[in-house]
Amino acid sequence: MQEPQAKFKQQAPQGLGNGLDRPIFFGSVIIILSLCLPLAIYPEAGQRMLGAAFDYLTHNFGILYLMGAAATLLFLLYLAFSRYGDIRLGDTSPDFSTFSWSAMLFCGGIGTSILYWGTVEWAHYYENPPFSVVPGTPEALNWAVSYPIFHWGLMGWALYCLPGVAISYSYYVRGAKSLRLSEACAPIIGSQANGVLGRVIDLLFVIGLVGACSTGIGLAVPLIGMSVTELFGLDRAALGFTLDLIVIFVVTIIFATSVWFGLEKGIKRLSDWNVGLAFVLLLFILLVGPTLFIVELGFEAVGHMLQNFLRMSSWADASKTSSFVESWTVFYWAWWLALGPYMGIFICKISRGRTLRQMILGCIGYGTLGSVVFFSILGNYAIYLEMNAIFPVLDTMSSAGPPSAIVGVLTTLPWPKLVLMLFTIVCVIFAATSYDSSSYTLAASATEELPPTAHPARWHRVFWAFLLGLLPITLVYLGGLKPLQSAVTLVSVPLFAVIVLLTLSLYKSLRADTSLPIGSATIAD
Repeated sequence: MQEPQAKFKQQAPQGLGNGLDRPIFFGSVIIILSLCLPLAIYPEAGQRMLGAAFDYLTHNFGILYLMGAAATLLFLLYLAFSRYGDIRLGDTSPDFSTFSWSAMLFCGGIGTSILYWGTVEWAHYYENPPFSVVPGTPEALNWAVSYPIFHWGLMGWALYCLPGVAISYSYYVRGAKSLRLSEACAPIIGSQANGVLGRVIDLLFVIGLVGACSTGIGLAVPLIGMSVTELFGLDRAALGFTLDLIVIFVVTIIFATSVWFGLEKGIKRLSDWNVGLAFVLLLFILLVGPTLFIVELGFEAVGHMLQNFLRMSSWADASKTSSFVESWTVFYWAWWLALGPYMGIFICKISRGRTLRQMILGCIGYGTLGSVVFFSILGNYAIYLEMNAIFPVLDTMSSAGPPSAIVGVLTTLPWPKLVLMLFTIVCVIFAATSYDSSSYTLAASATEELPPTAHPARWHRVFWAFLLGLLPITLVYLGGLKPLQSAVTLVSVPLFAVIVLLTLSLYKSLRADTSLPIGSATIAD
C-alpha cells in the first residue's frame, strides 16, 4: 500500500494538450460559448425563450422527475442494505478522514445556494403554500419550514449519490481508465462508449454541469454584492452589474487558486475551513438568537416533513391548483439531477477506499443533516424576526429582493458588521468550493486516461475554472430567478436518459460481478 503522503502526487501529463480528450475538450468549449453569446447579445429574447422552455418542460415532464427521484432513493437504499453494500472501492483505506470527506462532499454539492435559500426559502412557501393552504396561517408555516428540508434532503442527495456509485464502481472495481460517464455506461452501450453515443453522453454532462453551476453562482453573486455594499457603505444601484462582475472575478481567482493546488492542498483545505467558519456563524446565531424557538421549530419541521414525506414525494398536482410543484419541486429535482453526474465524478474521486454502503449512507445522511442544520437556524431565525415584527422579511423581499432581506436579517444580530463580514467570507468560500470541484471534475472528464492516484493537469483545471465564469455572468446579466430556474431545468432533460443508462449499467455490472466466486479485494472484509 502507498504511503499516505504519496497518494496525491501523481499527475496526468502536464504538457499542453498531452492526455487531453480533444473531442470532449473542444466540444465543451464550443457548447459553453454557444450558450453564452446568444443570451448576451439578445437578452430579452433569450429570457423569453428560457421562460417558455421552463413552462413547457415542467408541465409536461414534471411527473418523470417526481417518479425518478423516488426511484433513485429506493434503489440506493436497496444497494446499501443488500450484499452489494459491502463492496469496497479499491484495495486501500479511505484517502480522507470522515470529516474532510463529508466537508468536501457538502461544500462541493451545496455552494452558496444554501445560505441564500436557507434564509428565505420559507418565505416563498409561507406566502404561496402548497395543497391550497391559506397563505400566512399556522398551517402554511408548517409547510414553509418542512418543504425546504424536503427539497434539500434525502431525495436531492440521492440524485447526487447515484452517479457517484455508478462511476466509482466502474472506476475502482472494474478498472475503467477514465472518469467519463460514457465509460461507466459501457455495460449497456458496449463499444459505443468510445463512439459517437459516448461522446454525446460526455458532452451532455458538460452542459448539465455548466447550467446547474451557473444557477448556483447566479444566486450567490447578488447576495455577495449586497453584503459588500452594506459592509462598505456603497451604492448598490450605482454600481449595478459592475459589482457583479467584480464579485465573479474575485470568486474565480479564489477557486482557480484552490483547483491549482489540487484535492489535498486546495479543495480539501478550503472545504475544511469553510465548514468550520459556517458552523461558527450558525452556532453564533443559535446562541445569541431565540435558541428555544429555533430548536423547537426545527424539530417540528423535521417531524412534519417525515410525517408527510410520501405525500410530498408523490404530489403531482394533477388538478393544477397552483404552480407550486413545477416552480419548486420539479425545479429542485432538475437542479440536483443536472449536478448529479458532476457530483458523481467528484464523489468518486474522493471516495477511494470506502464501501458502497459507506458512500451511500454517508452522502445521503451527512448531506441531509447539514441541510437541516442550515435551514433550521438561518430560516427559523428569519421567521422569528418576521413573526415578532423585529424585521419585515416578507416586505423587504417584495420591495427590495431576497439579497436585501438576507442582509437585513443578519444586521439584526449583535455586532452586525462582524457577522456580515463572516457571512460574506463564508459565501465567497462556499462559491469557490463549489466551483473548484466543478473545474476539477470537468478537467478529469476531459482527460483521456486518469488512474485512481492521478490528477488532471494543472493548466487544464485552471482553464475550466475561468471558462466556468462565462455563463453565470450571462445569467446574472439577464437578472431574476426565472432565467436561472429555466436554464437548469432545460439542461437536465437529456441527462435524465443518461442517469437511466448509468443505473442500468451499474445494476448489470453488480449482478455479473457478484455472481462470480467472491475472493478479490472488491468485497470489503
